[in-house]
Amino acid sequence: MVDRADDIDRLMHVMAGAFDPTYGEAWSRRQVEDALLLGNCHAHLATTQGRRAEDGDEAVGFSLSRTGYREEELLLFGVLPEYRCRGIGRAILDSLVVSAKSRGAERLLLEMRKGNPAESLYRLFGFTVIGERKEYYRPKIGPRIDAVTFAYEIP
Repeated sequence: MVDRADDIDRLMHVMAGAFDPTYGEAWSRRQVEDALLLGNCHAHLATTQGRRAEDGDEAVGFSLSRTGYREEELLLFGVLPEYRCRGIGRAILDSLVVSAKSRGAERLLLEMRKGNPAESLYRLFGFTVIGERKEYYRPKIGPRIDAVTFAYEIP
């Protein structure tokens, strides 16, 4: 659980390295802190082995999700580029399923910009496309980009 300044520092470090600034998808520290204050948002930090990061562990991945009625929405998800394709993202999603299910969620939802390289991970995990929003994202340069909404039914 992320609830201390050090935890948020580690989450922000991963976010800074994991998100391409061209797209403006990274949140500010204030946005993360405010979300966590709501009580229905949950953060998970992951180590190089994909397990939950404890005090003093190096964090190389994270997720931030929000609990709703029988659903959990994956708000942010990132793994530092040098640690991608090592099973860490999969481990974070596995952990998210377990924790979301314990909070009563029956499915996970997420929305991402079309063309996001994480799409292959989501599809391999079992997420399916349930919708699209035309020209939803506005990158810092270039044309608007469609958003794709995915769902994963929790077994």
